[in-house]
Amino acid sequence: MRRTSTAVTAALACLVLGAVVAGCTLDDAAERGSAEQMLDDANDAMRALKSVTIDSVTTMPSGDDYSSRLTTDLKSNCSFRTTSVTGARLEQIRIGETDYVRPDRAYLEESGRTMTGVKEQNRWIKTPVSAAHPGGGLATCTWQFTSFGVAVKGASTKVDGRRAFSLTVTDTAGTAGKAGKEGAGGKQGTGGTYTFYVATEGKPYILRVIYKGADHHSTTTFSAFDEPLNVRPPAQADVVDMNGIGR
Repeated sequence: MRRTSTAVTAALACLVLGAVVAGCTLDDAAERGSAEQMLDDANDAMRALKSVTIDSVTTMPSGDDYSSRLTTDLKSNCSFRTTSVTGARLEQIRIGETDYVRPDRAYLEESGRTMTGVKEQNRWIKTPVSAAHPGGGLATCTWQFTSFGVAVKGASTKVDGRRAFSLTVTDTAGTAGKAGKEGAGGKQGTGGTYTFYVATEGKPYILRVIYKGADHHSTTTFSAFDEPLNVRPPAQADVVDMNGIGR
């Protein structure tokens, strides 16, 4: 049976305590809720979103740091951009079953593709989503918001001006990565510590996740909750259609 939601628990707590404790608020009661329930409620709220923007910064021991931004409906429409510490950039627009991909010259050269006689690469490449493969650098529009491990409640804080509680989960076996938990910050899989910052004002959205592992560290920030999604294909004149080539 599903546990009573944090919001309901908070309301009941205030009703019971209100007669003996002055100034009881829903936030006060929510902060006393279990860490596991808070994380469950946060994941429920995130899965219910119609759109969200996800910014991530990843640092690597090798120095191959990179950042990314994904704006998505969490289904099949999204825009994505990733930039490495060298300035190499890859842009992507996914609409339904079609990808539009634009790597810049530096990205292509770092990927081992030689570019001669071309000053810059400004064209979008149109390909079917079915041509994408894991590890190819492209994003999916989906994002998993799934509880795992044992959550431990931390201190009350603020994230970009919003009140939040921190919840820490240690994943010693890399369970989150094996489950494909992009929502915990992208490139997981070897275990590590995740700190979730969950809003205690308004809906319990996850505002930020900080991941620390042996292979990398990352900070993932969520914003623009349910804002209008403006994902459109690029101008046709800027597109090279790869559908059917090589068949």
